[in-house]
Amino acid sequence: MTRIPVVPTLLVGLAVAAMIALGVWQLERREQKEAAIRQLAANISRPQIAFPDPPFGDAMLFRRATATCPRVVGQRSEGGRSADGAFGWRQIVECATGGSGARLQIQLGVSRGFDAKPGFSGGEVRGYISHAPDHRSLLAGIFDHSPTPLMLVADAPPAGLAANPAPDLSAVPNNHLAYAVQWFLFATVAAIIYALALRRRGPGQARAS
Repeated sequence: MTRIPVVPTLLVGLAVAAMIALGVWQLERREQKEAAIRQLAANISRPQIAFPDPPFGDAMLFRRATATCPRVVGQRSEGGRSADGAFGWRQIVECATGGSGARLQIQLGVSRGFDAKPGFSGGEVRGYISHAPDHRSLLAGIFDHSPTPLMLVADAPPAGLAANPAPDLSAVPNNHLAYAVQWFLFATVAAIIYALALRRRGPGQARAS
C-alpha cells in the first residue's frame, strides 16, 4: 500500500486552497465592479458639479464638472486618442490651487506631436471627471492602495488641439470573471498533476520514503 507523503500533500493542499480563495475573491470583485459600472453609467447624465478638492473619489467618475485654473504650473504629454479615434498625445496641464493644496489636472485636448504647446494659461474649464494617468506598475498597484487622482477632461480644446473623447464605459475593465476562471483552472490542474504524481509512486518508492 502506497503511503501518502504528509508534507508535500499539505503544501499542495494549501496552494490549491489559496487558488480557490483567489478565484472566489475575483467573483466578489466582479459583483463590485458591475455595481460601479452601473453607477458610472448614471453619472454621465447627472447634473454638473464643482470639480472635487481634494481630487480623489471614484464615485464621481464621468460626472460633468467645472473648475477654475488660477495658474498653470506644469504640462506633460500622454499617449491616447482623440474624439475621432485618431492616435495622438493628450495634453495635460497642472494648475496651482488653494484649498487642499493638491494640483488640479486638466486634459485640454489631443495633439499630433509629443511636444505641443497648448495656448492655455488658465481660466474656467468645463468637462467631465476622469482618472489622471497612473504610472504605477501592476506589482506596485497590488500593494499601494492609495487612490488614483482625478482630472478634468475639457469639452472644448484650445486652438491646435483635437477634441477629447467622450466618457467611455468600455474603458472600465471588468475582467474579474476571466481571472476567477483562471484561478479555478490552476487549482484543478495542480490537484490533477499531484494526484497523478502520487499514482505513479510505486510501493518501493513509498517504503523508501
